[in-house]
Amino acid sequence: MSWRAAARLLRRLGSVAAEPPARDHTVNSRRTFHWIPSPQHPQCGPRTMGRYDAQHSANKASEVQMHTFGSAAKQIQRNPAYSELNSDDISYFKSILGENGVVQDEDRLAVANVDWMGKYRGASQLLLLPKSTTEVSKILSYCNSRRLAVVPQGGNTGLVGGSVPVYDEVIVGLTGMDKIISFDNVNGILTCEAGCVLENLSTFVENEGFIMPLDLGAKGSCHIGGNISTNAGGLRFIRYGSLHGNVLGLEVVLANGTVLDMLTTLRKDNTGYDLKHLFIGSEGSLGVVTKISVLTPAKLPSTNVAFLSCNDYISCQKLLLAARRNLGEILSAFEFMDHHCIDLAMRHLEGVQNPLPASPYKFFVLIETTGSDGSYDKAKLEAFLLRAMEDGLVADGVIAQDISQASNFWRIREGISEASVKVGAVYKYDLSIPVEKLYDIVEEMRSRVGDNAEVLGYGHLGDGNLHLNILSKKYDDNILAQIEPFVYEWTSAQRGSISAEHGLGLMKAEKIHYSKSPEAVQLMASIKRLLDPNSILNPYKVLPPSVL
Repeated sequence: MSWRAAARLLRRLGSVAAEPPARDHTVNSRRTFHWIPSPQHPQCGPRTMGRYDAQHSANKASEVQMHTFGSAAKQIQRNPAYSELNSDDISYFKSILGENGVVQDEDRLAVANVDWMGKYRGASQLLLLPKSTTEVSKILSYCNSRRLAVVPQGGNTGLVGGSVPVYDEVIVGLTGMDKIISFDNVNGILTCEAGCVLENLSTFVENEGFIMPLDLGAKGSCHIGGNISTNAGGLRFIRYGSLHGNVLGLEVVLANGTVLDMLTTLRKDNTGYDLKHLFIGSEGSLGVVTKISVLTPAKLPSTNVAFLSCNDYISCQKLLLAARRNLGEILSAFEFMDHHCIDLAMRHLEGVQNPLPASPYKFFVLIETTGSDGSYDKAKLEAFLLRAMEDGLVADGVIAQDISQASNFWRIREGISEASVKVGAVYKYDLSIPVEKLYDIVEEMRSRVGDNAEVLGYGHLGDGNLHLNILSKKYDDNILAQIEPFVYEWTSAQRGSISAEHGLGLMKAEKIHYSKSPEAVQLMASIKRLLDPNSILNPYKVLPPSVL
């Protein structure tokens, strides 16, 4: 492609905004990129369910439960060592939490027993709502003495069944622990309780001139405690890394009620073992996170977003390498989607518009840059895109000229998960695979399932993280047999991970050996037995029951 042709292509904006472009071509706030969700049509990710929706989801889940758990979960039996709830237990919990902190209402339990996708359903008869670390400590101490199994629950936005009961476990909801404790506006260190909603924290720190180091499609519902317990990755991982690098301190309540105070705000502390890392990503199986201190990066004034199309997956790979080299310090997101994702989003997401409506290409990339100099950053991005078009890496593209366009671009990427559940049944897999082989499994899966299901491939290409979604009208054992265990075996053969950022939960607990050696699994089991000898915390999740 000639330089002139590339320049003409880059200038083509497309009719993606509802209003004329703003004069200032620099989008100044990533926070304002996202549409404000209405009660009927949320932005993306799990919805906040009303009573009717909750009951509908509960009913739906009961119909498909055995199919969606997968083969491993079908073999799980309730551990007979666990006690069953009685009236004395209820009386004790009311004595420490009050009437409002002890929920037995069927409608409210229906919501807490089912994950947001309606895939996993438990049968808990009790939801506890503590408002302090002391109350969490008393709950766990009592449950440990009675050997009552417990499930910690945050925003319940997980995708692997980790935040809902399997049987009759007591649900401990952290919703009431939503206080911001302090903010160091010199160093950008936030200390808060685990029940704070991620989007609320983002709003708070942005008003102070900072941003949260992670950003998720479910930001309006997920809790920071759940984010940490699952080591959530998200859209900013390529720029700011994992929570292992951003979390400075934790307060955790152990299974016996012991409060483990590791709530430091120090950037450097090399005294002994750094125990907080045991709980980041442990999915509530080792302790309940109650407080967090996290490092927040400075909010930069200049943000630009480009939506591009590529002829093939090899071009996407080369574009990623070129972006790392040429955009360097301002690159903040590099997301890819195949054309099946775009088609799905256009069919099922209300209000979105295709930035490249006439594009016949197979792959799409969203690039975001953030920096401190608007004119410099925009010029740098435009020069990079011109070169990428000249080199044939980008076939078509548009740079957002205002907040409306940028919102539309991100809405498409973040809304894929929401759109997929509107089809019917969704088999979701979250894989880490070497980038050069990442899309191979998508094509192989299409060959395996044929016309019985639609296969989508998208995710965080900059992190080597593929979201593989297989969609069908209903859950079917024959389709599942085509997917599993093939998807795990293939990933293991590439020395990849069967869980990049969603965790193992119930869905993959029995599959951990595909990514971890027997010796590593046994060491994990030893740690679990040490910290939770009665195995009351989030049972049946993360590790196979057979190793405990």
